Amino acid sequence: MLHLKKLSKDFAGKPLFTDISWHLKKGERVGLVGENGAGKSTLMRIIASEVEASSGEIQIARGGTVGYLPQDGIVAKGRPLFEEVMTALSELQAIERELAELTARLELEPHDAPGHEQMLDRFGHLQEEFRLKGGYAMESEVGNVLSGLGFSPADWQKECGEFSGGWQMRIALAKLLLKKPNVLLLDEPTNHLDIEARNWLEGYLQGYPYSVMLVSHDRFFLDQVCSRIAEVWNHAITDYHCNYSRYLVLREERVSALREAKKRQDEEVEKMEDFISRFRYQATKASLVQSRIKQLEKVERIILPPERKRIRFTFPTPPKSGKTVMELSGVTKAYGSNVVLNQVDLLIESGERVALVGHNGAGKSTLMRVLAGGDVTGGAVKAGHNVIRDYFAQDQAQELDATRTAYEEIYADAPFDMVPQLRDILGAFLFSGDDIHKKVAVLSGGERNRLALAKLLLRPSNLLLMDEPTNHLDLFSKEVLLEALKNFPGTVVFVSHDRHFIDGLATRVVEVAGGMLENYYGDYEYYLEKSGQGEAIRPEAPQLAKPAQEGEAPRRNGDPAPLPPMASKASRQQQREDEKQRQKEERAKEKKLAEIEKNISAKEGELAGLETAMAAPDFFKDVEAARVAGEKHALLTTEISELYQAWESLS
Repeated sequence: MLHLKKLSKDFAGKPLFTDISWHLKKGERVGLVGENGAGKSTLMRIIASEVEASSGEIQIARGGTVGYLPQDGIVAKGRPLFEEVMTALSELQAIERELAELTARLELEPHDAPGHEQMLDRFGHLQEEFRLKGGYAMESEVGNVLSGLGFSPADWQKECGEFSGGWQMRIALAKLLLKKPNVLLLDEPTNHLDIEARNWLEGYLQGYPYSVMLVSHDRFFLDQVCSRIAEVWNHAITDYHCNYSRYLVLREERVSALREAKKRQDEEVEKMEDFISRFRYQATKASLVQSRIKQLEKVERIILPPERKRIRFTFPTPPKSGKTVMELSGVTKAYGSNVVLNQVDLLIESGERVALVGHNGAGKSTLMRVLAGGDVTGGAVKAGHNVIRDYFAQDQAQELDATRTAYEEIYADAPFDMVPQLRDILGAFLFSGDDIHKKVAVLSGGERNRLALAKLLLRPSNLLLMDEPTNHLDLFSKEVLLEALKNFPGTVVFVSHDRHFIDGLATRVVEVAGGMLENYYGDYEYYLEKSGQGEAIRPEAPQLAKPAQEGEAPRRNGDPAPLPPMASKASRQQQREDEKQRQKEERAKEKKLAEIEKNISAKEGELAGLETAMAAPDFFKDVEAARVAGEKHALLTTEISELYQAWESLS
């Protein structure tokens, strides 16, 4: 579907990629990973023809289309939402208009009028094309996509300019998904999505009939969607045919093997260099020295990937709080006539990790502000004994003073006894060398979030209230934050749209909906099962890890399903047989798909040859040959269409 041939890209004389040759097959879903600045977004923009490569070429299958969603910067306005998104189906709308025009003309013209037969043929052809492309269900499909991405029916007639930046990107994503390009490029598509919309998008992409390449900092999303990981590193691309979790293991094994091989190579090189330096000027050893020099020139030096920069930190040990940390009794919070929390009760105990979940606008951030000491309309909020709170707001990075440097910003809030440790803390959050003297105004979103998180280490608090702490953090930084919070001896209440982060941290899930709170004492998988949302949200994801049953150890996504405690030898044998049968069926399906793809290629080649012949100026002078060619053309077109339908059905 997509082929990169010897692709190179330089910026100001520095190579980003060098002679990349890479292939993307039809139906593959690839996750593009790598360090910040490795060139993931640039590679996507080159494929989307938004940036020109320094050299090399990009080949796309005949008739193939490319669709690209950048991280931000797309704004739609001037039309109602539904009408704007319908523009993605402009081809179907054009067919619909032509069908309406033909219908009106056929109603007026007599059946024996000149051209009536041709009009009927054209009408039949368009009607069939309209049906095959889903024209009769296009309004329904638009509604499904908008609903899946979190737009309520009440939003559909709103003017697009009324929506904020995050919702604007959802509009752009909806239009792109409806266009169904053959190569779908998504750069951080989950940045502006809540959990429900992410779950919907996972299912949609799992069933997407064409190729997908995406960049994401959501590990769970990568695991669920991608069956292949392409790592951009050291000016090249390395493929791993697995999901993201497996890629981490395989990459570590590969790097360990490289380290061992490099160690052995360095020892051999050192021996040869030592021999050359010792005997270079001895005439009797001249031939041996020359031999070693030639051997040394032929050695292909092993290059190790650089160590990834990672945040390394632990939260300061806080003073111990009482058993009850926070208690809400009959709390109401309203903004004018809008009641966000309606007489809610909530008890948080020491050591809990509570995840707040719910739709956008349900009141999660409002509840966080109440827990942080914000005003309430009614009811009582009581903090427990010796509770020291620290609140990380959703827009905490925006609270930083843009006129200060990173060091000045953290120094301004630091207690006196913490001042000697400030440089160490900044270094732990990847602010090293002159980076600490950068103005906050020029820091990226990720850097600002890291600086805001670093300020949490200044005071030992035993209740952390964190609203979207993982925003703008890359995959590796999220993992380190997750480990730090797991080892934190205090209490954590947090909001996150990252499924892996919630599953790894939460001991209780509190759903905020309709002004009320519902408690689920377990992780996010348990919440999905007990709330009945698992099947509704993820109908196409049977591979999700199930929540642990009572008395059973928790199981993370991707772990093999354990056998029942009393599983017999016969049942284990049956499981193995079932797995063998499944693998056999999978191999048969792959073989059939390969045969169909081969037939499609052959038929399309035959059709292209026929069309070339028919394009000759004197081809239609032979009426009989022209008739036969026309029938063959129709037959080939039908066969190719049927083959594509068979391919889509199998895949």
